[in-house]
Amino acid sequence: MAKRSYPLAKVYGLLEPGPVVLLTTARKDRRNIMTMSWHTMMEFEPPLVGCVVSGRNHSFDALRATKECAINIPTRELAKPVVGIGNCSGRSVDKFAKFGLTPVAAAQVEAPLIAECYASLECRVTDTRLVNRYNFFILEVVQAWVDTALKQPQTLHHRGNGVFFAPGEAFRLVSAMK
Repeated sequence: MAKRSYPLAKVYGLLEPGPVVLLTTARKDRRNIMTMSWHTMMEFEPPLVGCVVSGRNHSFDALRATKECAINIPTRELAKPVVGIGNCSGRSVDKFAKFGLTPVAAAQVEAPLIAECYASLECRVTDTRLVNRYNFFILEVVQAWVDTALKQPQTLHHRGNGVFFAPGEAFRLVSAMK
């Protein structure tokens, strides 16, 4: 196998582990959705998620001010709205209306859940020490919702430059972890 030098600006596409998600926020009776793929699990119990939200995004100010959000996990069927949401700003667009998504009241946070998504995680910001330097928020999942009717959801994964993939065949291996 011959390896070649790879552009550093494209490295994220090699490491992108998790699904593309839709982060929702609500502030001053204004709700918003942003597409996000820069997130990582940090702990299991309580579940902690680290994520990067650019200071240029409309959601950044709402997340910083309210310290809560919801992470909604779409499936492949929502690919076009997911990309469209990522290509416009909540400063000037009601993304729920524009993309035909249904906001649902959450149980523990003000940010809405998205009915059409496979799963939704209600989150509170638990650590902001890395926000000023890296726009990195640490979120604690305080309530989780999942559509149990979907046995093999095809989540979206971003490889960069408009290239996405969805999981294919699922297989199981012996593991000591439960």
